[in-house]
Amino acid sequence: MNILLLHSTYGLRPAVHAAADRLRAAGHEVRVPDLFDGQTAGSTEEGRALMEGIGRDELLRRAALAAAPLSEAGLVYAGFSLGAALAQDVALADEKARGLLLLHGTSDVPGTVAPEDLPVQLHLAEPDPFESEDWLNAWYLRMLRAGADVEVHRHPGAGHLFTDQGLDDWDEEAAERAWRVALGFLGTL
Repeated sequence: MNILLLHSTYGLRPAVHAAADRLRAAGHEVRVPDLFDGQTAGSTEEGRALMEGIGRDELLRRAALAAAPLSEAGLVYAGFSLGAALAQDVALADEKARGLLLLHGTSDVPGTVAPEDLPVQLHLAEPDPFESEDWLNAWYLRMLRAGADVEVHRHPGAGHLFTDQGLDDWDEEAAERAWRVALGFLGTL
């Protein structure tokens, strides 16, 4: 399976490379573009400043350009937090998308129709400071109406980016559980 894996507002950090290696060890081809041109952040605030400096439209353009060479054969889109939001936006515009793996984030669902029966798996902390219950419920219903086949997995007590062992949010148990479920999901696509 070809997977495009997009980083969070922290940038292309070691945890993203470790995730890509985990996916490769499971037999997947993984591309990990650097949407921040080598810049990384040490805090959420620094990451937001990087994101705002580049601009969401430019980040979305960069993600779509990274996907373009791979999308013809069908691609699974995946990402962390900001990267998950961007992955969702690009996947919903790609009629050949094979799946969508969202870790720690979502994006608004446009009124346009998603690829028919797009398999989607979302992993979030519970509670998550960036994904309120009201937002998540509305997102879930909009994704279903768009034609996606959605699974949501909540990880109680974990921090927002609980799969990144380089951050204070890291939760080893929640991360291993999320990866076990995610690899099972990817194996069905």
